[in-house]
Amino acid sequence: MAKQGPSDRKKVNSSQDYELSHVATKMGVSVQQVVGAKRATKSNDRTVIEKYISDKKK
Repeated sequence: MAKQGPSDRKKVNSSQDYELSHVATKMGVSVQQVVGAKRATKSNDRTVIEKYISDKKK
């Protein structure tokens, strides 16, 4: 497998369960909530998704 650069680390790939799980664990939410945040923001940018989730928790 080829090394993936830093730009790939800024994205959340829905087809990679471990990426969804990592964000879910980090944010203290379910994987389904991460998928929902991706759909709601229409983005796979990790910072956008994490901001959306943290705003929803307030």
